[in-house]
Amino acid sequence: MTNPNWNWRPLGELFDIGAGKTMSAVARAGTDKVPFLRTSNVLWDEIDLTQVDEMSISSTELVDKSLKAGDLLVCEGGEIGRAAVWDGRVPVMSFQNHLHRLRPIQDDVDPHFYVYFLQSAFTQLGIFEGAGNKTTIPNLSRNRLAALDVPHPPKPEQQSVAQALAKVREAITVHDKATSTALELKHAVMNDLFTRGLRGEPQKETEIGPMPESWSVVTIDDVAVQTQYGLSIRGKAHGQFPILRMNCQDDGRVVFRDLQFVDLDDNTLAAFRLQAGDLLFNRTNSIDHVGRTAIFEGTREAVFASYLIRLSVDRARCLPHYLNYYMNRPEVQTDIKRLASRAVGQANINATKLRTVAFPLPPSASEQREIVTVLDAIDSKIRTHRQKRAALDELFESLLHKLMTGEIAVSELDLSALSPASTQHAEATA
Repeated sequence: MTNPNWNWRPLGELFDIGAGKTMSAVARAGTDKVPFLRTSNVLWDEIDLTQVDEMSISSTELVDKSLKAGDLLVCEGGEIGRAAVWDGRVPVMSFQNHLHRLRPIQDDVDPHFYVYFLQSAFTQLGIFEGAGNKTTIPNLSRNRLAALDVPHPPKPEQQSVAQALAKVREAITVHDKATSTALELKHAVMNDLFTRGLRGEPQKETEIGPMPESWSVVTIDDVAVQTQYGLSIRGKAHGQFPILRMNCQDDGRVVFRDLQFVDLDDNTLAAFRLQAGDLLFNRTNSIDHVGRTAIFEGTREAVFASYLIRLSVDRARCLPHYLNYYMNRPEVQTDIKRLASRAVGQANINATKLRTVAFPLPPSASEQREIVTVLDAIDSKIRTHRQKRAALDELFESLLHKLMTGEIAVSELDLSALSPASTQHAEATA
Protein backbone atom coordinates (compact mmCIF):
# COMPACT_ATOMS: atom_id res chain seq x y z
CA MET A 1 0.00 0.00 0.00
CA THR A 2 1.27 3.46 -0.88
CA ASN A 3 -0.07 6.96 -0.29
CA PRO A 4 -3.45 7.00 -2.07
CA ASN A 5 -3.35 10.81 -2.51
CA TRP A 6 -0.30 10.83 -4.78
CA ASN A 7 -0.30 10.85 -8.55
CA TRP A 8 1.85 8.22 -10.24
CA ARG A 9 4.01 8.37 -13.35
CA PRO A 10 6.68 6.19 -14.98
CA LEU A 11 10.15 7.05 -13.71
CA GLY A 12 11.33 7.59 -17.28
CA GLU A 13 8.92 10.54 -17.66
CA LEU A 14 10.55 12.34 -14.72
CA PHE A 15 14.24 11.54 -15.30
CA ASP A 16 16.64 11.17 -18.19
CA ILE A 17 18.34 7.83 -17.56
CA GLY A 18 22.00 7.67 -18.62
CA ALA A 19 24.35 4.70 -18.84
CA GLY A 20 27.79 4.60 -17.28
CA LYS A 21 31.18 3.67 -18.73
CA THR A 22 32.15 0.00 -19.04
CA MET A 23 35.46 -0.85 -17.44
CA SER A 24 37.93 -2.49 -19.84
CA ALA A 25 41.63 -3.32 -19.98
CA VAL A 26 42.12 -0.36 -22.32
CA ALA A 27 40.29 2.01 -19.98
CA ARG A 28 42.26 0.78 -16.97
CA ALA A 29 45.63 1.14 -18.72
CA GLY A 30 44.96 4.46 -20.44
CA THR A 31 46.10 7.96 -19.51
CA ASP A 32 44.19 10.98 -18.16
CA LYS A 33 42.24 8.81 -15.76
CA VAL A 34 39.02 9.97 -14.16
CA PRO A 35 37.55 8.73 -10.86
CA PHE A 36 34.30 6.79 -11.22
CA LEU A 37 31.66 5.37 -8.92
CA ARG A 38 30.74 1.69 -8.69
CA THR A 39 27.71 0.09 -7.10
CA SER A 40 29.85 -0.43 -3.97
CA ASN A 41 30.14 3.35 -3.63
CA VAL A 42 26.37 3.87 -3.70
CA LEU A 43 24.67 3.05 -0.41
CA TRP A 44 21.15 3.98 0.58
CA ASP A 45 21.10 7.79 0.66
CA GLU A 46 24.90 7.89 0.92
CA ILE A 47 27.87 8.05 -1.44
CA ASP A 48 30.91 6.33 0.08
CA LEU A 49 34.19 7.67 -1.32
CA THR A 50 36.46 5.58 0.91
CA GLN A 51 37.69 3.66 -2.14
CA VAL A 52 37.23 5.19 -5.59
CA ASP A 53 38.63 3.56 -8.72
CA GLU A 54 39.82 5.36 -11.85
CA MET A 55 39.75 4.69 -15.58
CA SER A 56 40.63 6.50 -18.76
CA ILE A 57 37.71 8.34 -20.35
CA SER A 58 38.13 10.70 -23.28
CA SER A 59 36.95 14.28 -22.88
CA THR A 60 34.37 13.70 -25.61
CA GLU A 61 32.93 10.63 -23.93
CA LEU A 62 33.07 12.29 -20.51
CA VAL A 63 30.34 14.70 -21.55
CA ASP A 64 27.80 11.87 -21.27
CA LYS A 65 29.58 9.84 -18.61
CA SER A 66 30.08 12.48 -15.90
CA LEU A 67 27.98 13.39 -12.91
CA LYS A 68 26.44 16.68 -11.82
CA ALA A 69 25.30 17.63 -8.34
CA GLY A 70 21.71 16.46 -7.95
CA ASP A 71 22.05 13.38 -10.17
CA LEU A 72 20.26 10.35 -8.77
CA LEU A 73 22.30 7.13 -8.94
CA VAL A 74 20.50 3.78 -8.92
CA CYS A 75 22.18 0.37 -8.74
CA GLU A 76 21.50 -1.95 -11.64
CA GLY A 77 22.92 -5.01 -9.88
CA GLY A 78 23.82 -6.18 -6.41
CA GLU A 79 21.11 -4.77 -4.18
CA ILE A 80 19.05 -3.60 -7.12
CA GLY A 81 17.41 -0.22 -6.76
CA ARG A 82 19.78 1.04 -4.06
CA ALA A 83 20.03 4.77 -4.61
CA ALA A 84 21.71 7.99 -3.54
CA VAL A 85 22.09 11.55 -4.82
CA TRP A 86 25.50 12.78 -6.00
CA ASP A 87 26.41 15.98 -4.15
CA GLY A 88 29.18 17.21 -6.45
CA ARG A 89 31.89 17.11 -3.78
CA VAL A 90 34.45 16.00 -6.42
CA PRO A 91 34.59 18.31 -9.47
CA VAL A 92 35.02 15.54 -12.06
CA MET A 93 33.36 12.20 -11.35
CA SER A 94 32.15 9.50 -13.72
CA PHE A 95 30.17 6.30 -13.11
CA GLN A 96 30.34 2.69 -14.18
CA ASN A 97 27.82 0.91 -16.38
CA HIS A 98 26.31 -1.00 -13.42
CA LEU A 99 24.89 2.31 -12.19
CA HIS A 100 22.05 4.25 -13.75
CA ARG A 101 22.32 8.04 -13.66
CA LEU A 102 18.93 9.72 -13.36
CA ARG A 103 18.85 13.44 -14.14
CA PRO A 104 15.54 15.29 -13.61
CA ILE A 105 13.90 16.49 -16.83
CA GLN A 106 11.19 18.43 -14.99
CA ASP A 107 11.49 21.27 -12.50
CA ASP A 108 9.01 19.71 -10.09
CA VAL A 109 11.22 16.74 -9.18
CA ASP A 110 13.30 16.45 -6.01
CA PRO A 111 15.78 13.55 -6.46
CA HIS A 112 16.12 13.08 -2.69
CA PHE A 113 12.43 12.19 -2.41
CA TYR A 114 12.92 9.44 -4.97
CA VAL A 115 15.89 8.00 -3.06
CA TYR A 116 13.62 7.50 -0.08
CA PHE A 117 10.73 6.22 -2.16
CA LEU A 118 12.96 3.64 -3.86
CA GLN A 119 14.32 2.58 -0.48
CA SER A 120 10.83 2.01 0.84
CA ALA A 121 9.65 0.35 -2.37
CA PHE A 122 12.54 -2.12 -2.57
CA THR A 123 13.18 -2.81 1.13
CA GLN A 124 9.74 -2.44 2.76
CA LEU A 125 6.78 -2.41 0.42
CA GLY A 126 7.90 -4.99 -2.14
CA ILE A 127 6.02 -3.19 -4.90
CA PHE A 128 8.85 -3.66 -7.42
CA GLU A 129 9.37 -7.38 -6.83
CA GLY A 130 10.16 -8.91 -10.18
CA ALA A 131 11.54 -5.65 -11.56
CA GLY A 132 15.00 -7.20 -11.68
CA ASN A 133 16.02 -9.91 -14.10
CA LYS A 134 16.19 -13.02 -11.91
CA THR A 135 17.02 -15.53 -14.66
CA THR A 136 20.77 -14.86 -14.58
CA ILE A 137 22.53 -12.20 -12.51
CA PRO A 138 19.87 -10.07 -10.79
CA ASN A 139 19.81 -6.70 -12.50
CA LEU A 140 17.57 -3.74 -13.13
CA SER A 141 17.82 -2.76 -16.80
CA ARG A 142 17.33 0.77 -18.05
CA ASN A 143 13.99 -0.12 -19.66
CA ARG A 144 12.68 -1.78 -16.50
CA LEU A 145 13.80 1.19 -14.43
CA ALA A 146 12.19 3.70 -16.78
CA ALA A 147 8.91 1.78 -16.67
CA LEU A 148 8.63 1.73 -12.87
CA ASP A 149 5.60 3.67 -11.71
CA VAL A 150 6.55 6.11 -8.96
CA PRO A 151 4.60 8.75 -7.02
CA HIS A 152 4.76 12.35 -8.20
CA PRO A 153 3.30 14.56 -5.47
CA PRO A 154 3.74 18.34 -5.66
CA LYS A 155 7.37 19.35 -5.26
CA PRO A 156 6.85 21.09 -1.88
CA GLU A 157 5.48 17.82 -0.53
CA GLN A 158 8.40 15.88 -2.02
CA GLN A 159 10.79 18.28 -0.31
CA SER A 160 9.06 18.17 3.07
CA VAL A 161 9.09 14.35 3.10
CA ALA A 162 12.76 14.26 2.06
CA GLN A 163 13.75 16.89 4.62
CA ALA A 164 12.01 15.05 7.47
CA LEU A 165 13.76 11.78 6.64
CA ALA A 166 17.09 13.54 6.05
CA LYS A 167 16.82 15.09 9.51
CA VAL A 168 16.71 11.62 11.06
CA ARG A 169 19.61 10.47 8.86
CA GLU A 170 21.66 13.50 9.96
CA ALA A 171 21.05 12.62 13.62
CA ILE A 172 22.19 9.05 12.88
CA THR A 173 25.37 10.43 11.32
CA VAL A 174 26.03 12.56 14.41
CA HIS A 175 25.88 9.53 16.68
CA ASP A 176 28.04 7.51 14.27
CA LYS A 177 30.69 10.23 14.40
CA ALA A 178 30.40 10.52 18.17
CA THR A 179 30.84 6.76 18.51
CA SER A 180 33.87 6.83 16.23
CA THR A 181 35.40 9.70 18.22
CA ALA A 182 34.80 7.91 21.53
CA LEU A 183 36.39 4.71 20.17
CA GLU A 184 39.46 6.65 19.07
CA LEU A 185 39.63 8.24 22.52
CA LYS A 186 39.31 4.83 24.17
CA HIS A 187 42.20 3.40 22.15
CA ALA A 188 44.41 6.40 22.93
CA VAL A 189 43.54 6.30 26.63
CA MET A 190 44.15 2.54 26.80
CA ASN A 191 47.58 2.99 25.29
CA ASP A 192 48.40 5.67 27.87
CA LEU A 193 46.97 3.82 30.86
CA PHE A 194 48.70 0.51 30.14
CA THR A 195 52.09 2.13 29.56
CA ARG A 196 52.07 5.06 32.03
CA GLY A 197 49.47 4.15 34.65
CA LEU A 198 47.75 6.82 36.75
CA ARG A 199 50.34 7.59 39.46
CA GLY A 200 52.91 9.55 37.43
CA GLU A 201 55.63 6.96 38.02
CA PRO A 202 58.84 6.78 35.99
CA GLN A 203 58.67 4.14 33.26
CA LYS A 204 60.78 1.10 32.60
CA GLU A 205 61.30 -0.84 29.39
CA THR A 206 60.19 -4.47 29.37
CA GLU A 207 59.83 -7.28 26.85
CA ILE A 208 56.22 -6.18 26.24
CA GLY A 209 56.92 -2.45 26.14
CA PRO A 210 57.15 0.46 28.58
CA MET A 211 55.29 0.43 31.90
CA PRO A 212 55.49 2.09 35.33
CA GLU A 213 58.44 0.96 37.45
CA SER A 214 56.31 -0.64 40.17
CA TRP A 215 54.37 -2.80 37.70
CA SER A 216 55.28 -6.38 36.80
CA VAL A 217 55.19 -8.40 33.60
CA VAL A 218 53.10 -11.50 34.30
CA THR A 219 51.46 -14.16 32.16
CA ILE A 220 47.88 -15.32 32.26
CA ASP A 221 49.25 -18.57 33.69
CA ASP A 222 50.49 -16.58 36.72
CA VAL A 223 46.99 -15.31 37.59
CA ALA A 224 44.68 -17.97 36.13
CA VAL A 225 42.59 -20.04 38.51
CA GLN A 226 40.90 -21.91 35.66
CA THR A 227 41.04 -22.22 31.87
CA GLN A 228 38.14 -24.45 30.84
CA TYR A 229 36.76 -25.51 27.47
CA GLY A 230 33.00 -25.21 27.06
CA LEU A 231 30.25 -27.75 26.43
CA SER A 232 30.15 -29.84 23.27
CA ILE A 233 26.36 -29.95 23.19
CA ARG A 234 24.22 -28.79 20.27
CA GLY A 235 22.02 -25.90 21.27
CA LYS A 236 18.32 -25.72 20.44
CA ALA A 237 15.62 -23.08 20.27
CA HIS A 238 14.25 -23.86 23.74
CA GLY A 239 15.68 -25.35 26.90
CA GLN A 240 16.64 -24.81 30.51
CA PHE A 241 19.80 -22.73 30.14
CA PRO A 242 21.23 -20.37 27.50
CA ILE A 243 24.52 -21.61 26.06
CA LEU A 244 26.70 -18.67 25.07
CA ARG A 245 28.48 -18.81 21.73
CA MET A 246 30.96 -16.58 19.92
CA ASN A 247 28.13 -14.37 18.63
CA CYS A 248 27.48 -13.38 22.26
CA GLN A 249 30.72 -11.37 22.42
CA ASP A 250 30.40 -7.67 21.66
CA ASP A 251 33.30 -5.27 22.14
CA GLY A 252 34.56 -6.93 25.30
CA ARG A 253 31.17 -7.63 26.84
CA VAL A 254 28.99 -10.74 26.90
CA VAL A 255 25.57 -9.99 25.44
CA PHE A 256 22.51 -12.24 25.36
CA ARG A 257 21.42 -12.32 21.71
CA ASP A 258 20.44 -14.98 19.15
CA LEU A 259 20.45 -17.46 21.99
CA GLN A 260 20.41 -21.22 21.89
CA PHE A 261 19.54 -23.38 24.90
CA VAL A 262 20.54 -26.69 26.48
CA ASP A 263 19.08 -29.00 29.14
CA LEU A 264 21.62 -30.10 31.77
CA ASP A 265 21.78 -32.28 34.84
CA ASP A 266 22.86 -30.68 38.12
CA ASN A 267 26.47 -31.89 37.98
CA THR A 268 27.05 -30.62 34.44
CA LEU A 269 25.41 -27.30 35.26
CA ALA A 270 27.62 -26.90 38.33
CA ALA A 271 30.72 -27.58 36.23
CA PHE A 272 29.91 -25.15 33.42
CA ARG A 273 27.76 -22.44 35.05
CA LEU A 274 29.37 -19.06 34.44
CA GLN A 275 30.20 -16.74 37.32
CA ALA A 276 30.30 -12.95 37.27
CA GLY A 277 33.79 -11.86 36.26
CA ASP A 278 34.56 -14.93 34.10
CA LEU A 279 36.26 -14.09 30.82
CA LEU A 280 35.18 -15.92 27.68
CA PHE A 281 37.98 -16.33 25.14
CA ASN A 282 37.10 -17.22 21.54
CA ARG A 283 39.56 -20.05 20.84
CA THR A 284 38.52 -21.11 17.32
CA ASN A 285 37.06 -19.17 14.42
CA SER A 286 38.28 -17.25 11.40
CA ILE A 287 41.51 -15.40 12.13
CA ASP A 288 39.58 -12.11 12.32
CA HIS A 289 37.53 -13.36 15.27
CA VAL A 290 39.79 -15.80 17.08
CA GLY A 291 41.20 -14.34 20.31
CA ARG A 292 38.25 -12.11 21.08
CA THR A 293 37.61 -11.84 24.81
CA ALA A 294 34.49 -10.75 26.68
CA ILE A 295 33.56 -10.49 30.35
CA PHE A 296 30.49 -12.14 31.81
CA GLU A 297 28.67 -9.84 34.22
CA GLY A 298 26.42 -12.46 35.80
CA THR A 299 23.13 -10.80 34.88
CA ARG A 300 21.51 -14.22 34.32
CA GLU A 301 22.37 -17.88 34.52
CA ALA A 302 24.25 -19.32 31.52
CA VAL A 303 26.78 -21.89 30.34
CA PHE A 304 29.19 -21.70 27.40
CA ALA A 305 29.96 -23.60 24.20
CA SER A 306 33.05 -25.64 23.35
CA TYR A 307 34.72 -23.10 21.07
CA LEU A 308 35.02 -20.73 24.01
CA ILE A 309 37.46 -20.97 26.92
CA ARG A 310 36.37 -19.81 30.36
CA LEU A 311 39.23 -17.88 32.00
CA SER A 312 38.88 -17.28 35.73
CA VAL A 313 41.59 -15.29 37.51
CA ASP A 314 42.84 -14.83 41.07
CA ARG A 315 41.06 -11.60 41.91
CA ALA A 316 43.37 -10.85 44.80
CA ARG A 317 46.11 -10.30 42.20
CA CYS A 318 44.29 -9.29 39.01
CA LEU A 319 40.86 -7.78 38.50
CA PRO A 320 39.08 -9.56 35.62
CA HIS A 321 37.80 -6.27 34.18
CA TYR A 322 41.36 -4.94 34.05
CA LEU A 323 42.62 -8.01 32.17
CA ASN A 324 39.60 -7.92 29.86
CA TYR A 325 40.36 -4.35 28.81
CA TYR A 326 44.00 -5.20 28.21
CA MET A 327 43.12 -8.29 26.15
CA ASN A 328 40.86 -6.19 23.92
CA ARG A 329 43.48 -3.60 22.98
CA PRO A 330 43.82 -3.76 19.16
CA GLU A 331 47.59 -4.21 19.45
CA VAL A 332 47.18 -7.07 21.91
CA GLN A 333 44.55 -8.75 19.75
CA THR A 334 47.05 -8.64 16.87
CA ASP A 335 49.71 -10.28 19.05
CA ILE A 336 47.29 -12.95 20.29
CA LYS A 337 46.37 -13.92 16.73
CA ARG A 338 50.04 -14.71 16.09
CA LEU A 339 49.66 -17.60 18.55
CA ALA A 340 46.97 -19.23 16.43
CA SER A 341 47.40 -22.50 14.58
CA ARG A 342 45.83 -22.10 11.16
CA ALA A 343 43.91 -24.40 8.87
CA VAL A 344 41.73 -23.65 5.85
CA GLY A 345 39.35 -20.89 6.92
CA GLN A 346 39.93 -21.58 10.63
CA ALA A 347 42.38 -20.57 13.34
CA ASN A 348 42.78 -22.02 16.82
CA ILE A 349 44.41 -20.94 20.08
CA ASN A 350 44.35 -23.59 22.79
CA ALA A 351 44.32 -23.00 26.54
CA THR A 352 48.03 -23.74 26.84
CA LYS A 353 48.90 -20.94 24.41
CA LEU A 354 46.39 -18.63 26.06
CA ARG A 355 48.22 -19.06 29.36
CA THR A 356 51.45 -17.77 27.78
CA VAL A 357 50.01 -14.31 27.01
CA ALA A 358 51.97 -11.68 28.98
CA PHE A 359 50.54 -8.43 30.30
CA PRO A 360 51.49 -5.51 32.59
CA LEU A 361 50.08 -5.79 36.10
CA PRO A 362 49.87 -2.94 38.65
CA PRO A 363 50.73 -4.16 42.15
CA SER A 364 47.56 -2.84 43.77
CA ALA A 365 43.94 -3.65 43.08
CA SER A 366 43.11 0.02 43.68
CA GLU A 367 45.16 1.19 40.68
CA GLN A 368 43.69 -1.56 38.52
CA ARG A 369 40.22 -0.46 39.63
CA GLU A 370 40.96 3.20 38.81
CA ILE A 371 42.04 2.20 35.29
CA VAL A 372 38.86 0.16 34.88
CA THR A 373 36.76 3.11 36.08
CA VAL A 374 38.26 5.44 33.46
CA LEU A 375 37.65 2.95 30.66
CA ASP A 376 34.15 2.09 31.92
CA ALA A 377 33.21 5.78 31.64
CA ILE A 378 34.31 5.88 27.99
CA ASP A 379 32.52 2.60 27.28
CA SER A 380 29.36 4.05 28.80
CA LYS A 381 29.48 6.93 26.31
CA ILE A 382 30.02 4.50 23.43
CA ARG A 383 27.05 2.36 24.49
CA THR A 384 24.84 5.44 24.87
CA HIS A 385 25.60 6.64 21.35
CA ARG A 386 25.06 3.15 19.91
CA GLN A 387 21.74 2.81 21.71
CA LYS A 388 20.59 6.20 20.44
CA ARG A 389 21.73 5.28 16.95
CA ALA A 390 19.73 2.02 17.12
CA ALA A 391 16.65 3.95 18.25
CA LEU A 392 17.10 6.40 15.37
CA ASP A 393 17.40 3.51 12.92
CA GLU A 394 14.05 2.23 14.11
CA LEU A 395 12.55 5.73 13.88
CA PHE A 396 13.82 6.13 10.32
CA GLU A 397 12.42 2.77 9.18
CA SER A 398 9.07 3.57 10.80
CA LEU A 399 8.83 7.08 9.33
CA LEU A 400 9.93 5.88 5.90
CA HIS A 401 7.11 3.34 5.83
CA LYS A 402 4.46 5.63 7.29
CA LEU A 403 5.27 8.61 5.08
CA MET A 404 5.34 6.54 1.89
CA THR A 405 2.07 4.78 2.70
CA GLY A 406 0.25 7.94 3.80
CA GLU A 407 -0.23 6.59 7.32
CA ILE A 408 1.22 9.87 8.58
CA ALA A 409 1.86 13.30 7.08
CA VAL A 410 4.93 15.46 7.63
CA SER A 411 2.74 18.11 9.27
CA GLU A 412 1.92 15.59 12.03
CA LEU A 413 5.59 14.99 12.91
CA ASP A 414 7.47 16.56 15.79
CA LEU A 415 11.19 16.15 15.15
CA SER A 416 12.25 18.97 17.45
CA ALA A 417 14.31 16.51 19.52
CA LEU A 418 16.52 16.15 16.44
CA SER A 419 17.29 19.88 16.32
CA PRO A 420 20.84 21.03 15.49
CA ALA A 421 21.36 22.03 19.13
CA SER A 422 20.58 18.47 20.27
CA THR A 423 22.87 16.84 17.72
CA GLN A 424 25.66 19.31 18.46
CA HIS A 425 25.36 18.37 22.13
CA ALA A 426 25.74 14.71 21.20
CA GLU A 427 28.96 15.52 19.32
CA ALA A 428 30.28 17.70 22.14
CA THR A 429 29.77 14.98 24.75
CA ALA A 430 31.46 12.26 22.69
